[in-house]
Amino acid sequence: MSQPEREAMEYDVVVVGGGPAGLATAIRLKQLAADKNREISVCVLDKGGEIGAHILSGAVMDPRALTELIPDWKEKGAPLDTPVQEDKFLFLTKHKAQATPNWLLPPCFQNHGNYIVSLGNVTRWLGEQAEAVGVDIFPGFAAAEVLYADNGAVRGVATGDVGVGRDGQPGPQYQPGMELHARYTVFAEGSRGQLGRQLIQRFKLDADRDPQSYGIGIKELWEVDPAKHQPGLVIHTAGWPLDADTYGGSFLYHYGENLVAVGMVVGLDYANPWLSPFEEFQRYKTHPAIRPTFEGGKRIGYGARAITAGGLLSLPKLTFPGGVLVGCEAGFLNASRIKGSHAALKSGMMAAEAAFDALVADRQHDELSAYPAAFERSWLHEELHKARNFKQWFKKGQTVAVLMTGVEQWLLRGKIPWTLHRTKADHECLQPAVSCARIDYPKPDGKLTFDRLSSVFLSNTNHEEDQPIHLTLKDPTVPVEINLARFGGPEARYCPAAVYEFVKDDNGADRLQINAQNCVHCKTCDIKDPTQNIVWVAPQGGEGPVYTGL
Repeated sequence: MSQPEREAMEYDVVVVGGGPAGLATAIRLKQLAADKNREISVCVLDKGGEIGAHILSGAVMDPRALTELIPDWKEKGAPLDTPVQEDKFLFLTKHKAQATPNWLLPPCFQNHGNYIVSLGNVTRWLGEQAEAVGVDIFPGFAAAEVLYADNGAVRGVATGDVGVGRDGQPGPQYQPGMELHARYTVFAEGSRGQLGRQLIQRFKLDADRDPQSYGIGIKELWEVDPAKHQPGLVIHTAGWPLDADTYGGSFLYHYGENLVAVGMVVGLDYANPWLSPFEEFQRYKTHPAIRPTFEGGKRIGYGARAITAGGLLSLPKLTFPGGVLVGCEAGFLNASRIKGSHAALKSGMMAAEAAFDALVADRQHDELSAYPAAFERSWLHEELHKARNFKQWFKKGQTVAVLMTGVEQWLLRGKIPWTLHRTKADHECLQPAVSCARIDYPKPDGKLTFDRLSSVFLSNTNHEEDQPIHLTLKDPTVPVEINLARFGGPEARYCPAAVYEFVKDDNGADRLQINAQNCVHCKTCDIKDPTQNIVWVAPQGGEGPVYTGL
């Protein structure tokens, strides 16, 4: 029986991803069209069931780019309600915390003028602004395929089929995906986007760049005792529980009505396969300087997401025939400031301005070279250039990294005469299990520390079980024969959602069980798998986590 053909829709610009970068692109296009009295059709696709459902960030937000995009954002009710009142930076040992005097904090760690926000709520508000200016927004539709013209240029995307069974065959509820054709396509999927990864490889966008580097961010939202709540307090830490050779740190932000956002970022270039970022985060909360904040409180949210942290030196070429990369899809995060939302907004705006000029000139499917040219002239490029060595210093140990970050950002104020390069991708950094010390993590107490499954429950994650597993393996023998045998099965530890576990079959042989229904779409497995055998692809649209307040 032949399957129905896919329907097609035509747009001037299709934006893949309804996060800050994608929505900023769409809004700016419509603003420019209104200013010039032109009609431009723009749509935004997002795999989440609603705009903001998959958005996760700390987050302290620099409002600079938002003010450029929507100058009257305060009057329009943007949910930036808690200005930063106090910065603290702590160096932790197992039992002690040493605070850095504020006058010694480099500018990248100072947050005066910034706001503690739920980036998910900010994104929902941006979605409302986009709809108000005429952008078509389609949540619940996962872009699963890049469409190419005969000359090789990108001409749009196709959404995934719905109603396909676990066996790969169409079921009774089968519906084919839809094609969305565009003169230009903007890819804003976030860190390690499925289609962005393919485009980088196809067009060799990372040629002559440093290998990209990532981190995993794990976050909880707590409602705390009002007596312990200090609205506007921002705390960052380095040190324990991570060892001196592992990149990472924590954040703790007080905002809203007795809310505290707490989380940890662990660099995915860590070497010890026994390390579990999730368990390290749970340990962090037990520190004597951190624990009191949460005693008497209640955990109300959980999530995890990879972040693209390589910075300017790892930034791929931003353009290719018919499309561009924006936001964390490209890697505009400023790791030294622990901020990316302002960069995402700015990158989307610059891409929109280049696309608008091309549309006015009646162009299509060519390269928007004005976009990277604008970036090189922008304040964002200047900011990322100052921070270009930040992640590289950590490969020389935490003490050297802290010292040199202070020298570069505080003493030299970002005017750095040297550049450090990285040569290894994150998945190449894992060492054989026999050469590394095992890490024994304490059992969770269910009050301050928790297990993965109870955490995933708080993320409101859901997937239809009768569909193809979206965590695909190039070779199904590799997890046991290589990953388990050589690296101790690291996928069972680096995943923050209990997706991967090694179990015994009826004959007592090891096998990898993939609990795809638990997946929070963090992409860590796609990044950290030492053999690059795991390939994350989008499940049916509308599935995955539904983050509230994160």
